[in-house]
Amino acid sequence: KRRVALLSGCAQTVLDPAINESTIRLLTRHGVEVVVAPGAGCCGSLTHHMGREEAALASARANIEAWSRVAEEGGLDAIVVNTSGCGTTVKDYGHMFRADPAWAGRAAKVSALAKDVTELMDEVGLQPPARPTGQAVAYHSACSMQHGQRVIAPPRRLLAAAGFMLREVPDGHLCCGSAGTYNLLQPEIADELRARKVRAVESTGAAIVAAGNIGCITQIGLGIALPVVHTVELLDWATGGPKPAALDAA
Repeated sequence: KRRVALLSGCAQTVLDPAINESTIRLLTRHGVEVVVAPGAGCCGSLTHHMGREEAALASARANIEAWSRVAEEGGLDAIVVNTSGCGTTVKDYGHMFRADPAWAGRAAKVSALAKDVTELMDEVGLQPPARPTGQAVAYHSACSMQHGQRVIAPPRRLLAAAGFMLREVPDGHLCCGSAGTYNLLQPEIADELRARKVRAVESTGAAIVAAGNIGCITQIGLGIALPVVHTVELLDWATGGPKPAALDAA
């Protein structure tokens, strides 16, 4: 149906490589060809957060070059990102290079192609569940997802289509305390935010927490007994993939 490039990322591949595996299985099962562009790597968001602008732009240039090459060779319908913090940055490449005549055009094209994985799956349409689900899932919408990208409905629609009982988290507009490098640079405030988020999640009575950002998954997971998984892991499982390891461990 489509050909997409997947941003494999850096922190996520170390913290939870199963997320990329689930993403590739899910997309492939739904008729989407997935390629990983040689030379693409870190999106540059973490260095960008810290004000290390040249390092951030260097990462962005490497990605723009890699994805442009893959697009020229075989065409691309989208650049899929499954970490919303990274997705917000990739969608911002056009703005970051707006005053650079050598890169502005290509950066804008890359930003226009960038989609969160749930945006793409919402367009493609989820297959009927291959197994019964029905678990109550508290969906945590990362700040980078709901505020940065304005991706609100697609993850919720997909979880419901997969048969899960969606539970909204009270004060869901508030940060969990991860916020890129914030939990490292401001740990005390980040811990307070996590404690507040955990109380809100637990109040839903859900059995599982789903999120679309590895920073949030790690941050919330450190303070809660419930399994915290990526949205695509649940969608993959529901449509025929393996059960997420965190659910077996719960």
